[in-house]
Amino acid sequence: MDYKDYYKILGVEKTATTEQIKKAYRKLARQYHPDVNPNDATAEQKFKEANEANEVLSDPEKRQKYDQLGADYQRYQQAGGGRGPGAGAGGFDWSQYAQGGGGGFGGFGGGQFEGEDFSDFFSSMFGGMGGGGGRSSRPGAGQDYQAELELTLQEAYEGGPRTITVNGKNLRITIHPGVADGQTIRLRDQGGPGRNGGPNGSLLITFRILPDARYARSGDDLTQDVPVPLYRALLGGEQTVETLGGPVKIKLKPETANGSRLRLRGKGFPVYREPGKHGDLYLRLNVQLPTNLTDEERALIQQLAQLRGEA
Repeated sequence: MDYKDYYKILGVEKTATTEQIKKAYRKLARQYHPDVNPNDATAEQKFKEANEANEVLSDPEKRQKYDQLGADYQRYQQAGGGRGPGAGAGGFDWSQYAQGGGGGFGGFGGGQFEGEDFSDFFSSMFGGMGGGGGRSSRPGAGQDYQAELELTLQEAYEGGPRTITVNGKNLRITIHPGVADGQTIRLRDQGGPGRNGGPNGSLLITFRILPDARYARSGDDLTQDVPVPLYRALLGGEQTVETLGGPVKIKLKPETANGSRLRLRGKGFPVYREPGKHGDLYLRLNVQLPTNLTDEERALIQQLAQLRGEA
């Protein structure tokens, strides 16, 4: 039976803080989650190892006892001991830590991890070792679930109710207008079941906003290309622009140049969780040259060119 280096599994130093351990675990859980890697045995094994390491290192009491075990195991190896529990080389009795041993790690009750798929190392060292041989009744939080939800830009703009399916369960959620691509929300009590009366885990939903051919988003501001007929650009006038919030009429000044920009205040994206507030919408005006000219139109343009001395 091999010793499990939980710090190495999570990719953290032995001096890592609890928050660093949690962050490392969440990263690995997202990377190797079975929902993300279906039918991938290697990813499944890494996911289980990360869960096991997190079970121990995220709890201060368990971590302290595990660190003590690790120090003794190093002494055991340096003294010439082989793998696994047994009579200690160099005077060290490794077997005191095995399940049913002297109780040096009492409090790691097997019941606390009932139903989980942990390694032989974990089961041997920490399973069924309550002070009187009974199982621990200490509550434990359930596992956090990860999910992604795709939204169009229009859906992110409007918000509203949506249904998402996680582990075969349909959940109805309300999306606040203005969510951003990559933004994650937490739904408490919607994750894995708690152990021994502990709280359920959370469901972490990450939003993925699909690209939109009409708009470019930067924070709460939007940029939109607007085609403008040549005659309206020359003479000025009104033009209707389609925005995410509906059609808006704008006034163009005479002799509007190609590539001009207009700013429509408050016509951009909603500010997340600040009802009534919006970013700005920037219009980039693209003057369109007429095509398929008739003989009469061509003659008029020729006349204009002569009047301006450009014929």
